[in-house]
Amino acid sequence: MGLTIILPIVCFVVGSVVSYFVYVAVMKNRYNNMLKEAETEAEVIKKNKLLEVKEKFLNKKAELEKEVAARNQKIQQAENRLKQKEISLNQKQEDLQKKKSENENFRAALEAQVKNLDKQKEELEKLQQQEIAKLESISGLSAEEAKERLVESLKEEAKTQAASYINDIMDDAKMTATKEAKRIVIQSIQRVATETAIENSVTVFHIESDEIKGRIIGREGRNIRALEAATGVEIIVDDTPEAIVLSAFDPVRREVARLALHQLVTDGRIHPARIEEVVAKVRKQLEEEIVEVGKRTTIDLGIHGLHPELIRIIGKMRYRSSYGQNLLQHARETANLCAVMASELGLNPKKAKRAGLLHDIGKVPDEEPELPHALLGMKLAEKYKEKPDICNAIGSHHDEIEMNSLIAPIVQVCDAISGARPGARREIVEAYIKRLNDLEQLALSYPGVTKTYAIQAGRELRVIVGADKIDDKQTENLSTEIAKKIQDEMTYPGQVKITVIRETRAVSYAK
Repeated sequence: MGLTIILPIVCFVVGSVVSYFVYVAVMKNRYNNMLKEAETEAEVIKKNKLLEVKEKFLNKKAELEKEVAARNQKIQQAENRLKQKEISLNQKQEDLQKKKSENENFRAALEAQVKNLDKQKEELEKLQQQEIAKLESISGLSAEEAKERLVESLKEEAKTQAASYINDIMDDAKMTATKEAKRIVIQSIQRVATETAIENSVTVFHIESDEIKGRIIGREGRNIRALEAATGVEIIVDDTPEAIVLSAFDPVRREVARLALHQLVTDGRIHPARIEEVVAKVRKQLEEEIVEVGKRTTIDLGIHGLHPELIRIIGKMRYRSSYGQNLLQHARETANLCAVMASELGLNPKKAKRAGLLHDIGKVPDEEPELPHALLGMKLAEKYKEKPDICNAIGSHHDEIEMNSLIAPIVQVCDAISGARPGARREIVEAYIKRLNDLEQLALSYPGVTKTYAIQAGRELRVIVGADKIDDKQTENLSTEIAKKIQDEMTYPGQVKITVIRETRAVSYAK
């Protein structure tokens, strides 16, 4: 029984030991095989890497050899150039040596000739002295005395001839200058085409039917009163068929009223609130149009580089007149005349044209300072960086300051030509417009006054005051004070009615 148990155990142990050794032998064999495979694979990889490195080395070597060859070639070329320069310098040095030797030979020859000439000169001086001595012995005068007598006689003769010659030149120059000046002026006038157009103070607004007149007048005339108060233009609605007359001395106001009426009639909605809205919009449109007119004028005349404010002032000239003559037309005409005259005199026509266009800018300022328009125009030109000779031409065209450039007299002459031609101006209109303007400025000088409008040819002055600045009692006093000041300071025909308007408005918005 014990043997039966021990024997299997011994067999199991022996089998386990044998299995272990067999397993160890198998694993060792497998490990050796794997190791050999790894070594073989490593050897292959090593060979491949060596081949790659060798290939890269050969490529790099080839590139370096190319670079070295290229550098060697450049060095060789540089050496060749240096050799050529060296040969050239050697050749030049040889040429210089030859020229130097030639110059030395030439100098020696010149020195010999100079010495020869000095000898001849000495001989001539001796002969001259001998001749002078013979002449002095014959004439009984020394050489100095003879020379003085000869000079005196020649001097008197030269003075007489010179005086005669100068008189002839002066007479000829005077005749030629007068003739040339007349030719230039006449030619300048002939070469400039002009239009004869006198500004007036009335604009006729045409309407399609008399039915629209009633809508323009409004209930109890409220629409016309609102339009007159907003624009400062007198609106005359009479029996003239299909026409309304707009009367004002200021062309800008007339144009604002005309455009506003046109928009109101076209739209059909005519009431005081709408009138004020349209008038404000038209004023803005007219300001844009003024700038556009200024730009178009400078482009037409070929004048560039003007300050934007000067362009706006030029545009405003369209709505101003000088003694009945449209100011923009007068400025364009003067500019063209200046260009023609400057060309005839050999001066710069572009600069002359620029000065001619700007010469009357002092007549259209936004404010009315107590300065002659020529000096005000000069100050505006200086303010907006115009050149000194152009500023001087503007300021001196009515002799307020001294002329110090050649363009100044040209501008003065051309201004006179433009204004003096037949049909150009009308004195009475300018005086009438100045009187109305003075009326407005007088009333505007009082505190609290916001707007002033002279209407009915100056027979009525409407003064609009701020409701928050003046009360009703002060309004009555203001009309009396203005009337008294007009009586004391102004000259006018008939009588002037002063109407002071004070209006209180309350505006709210529902949102």
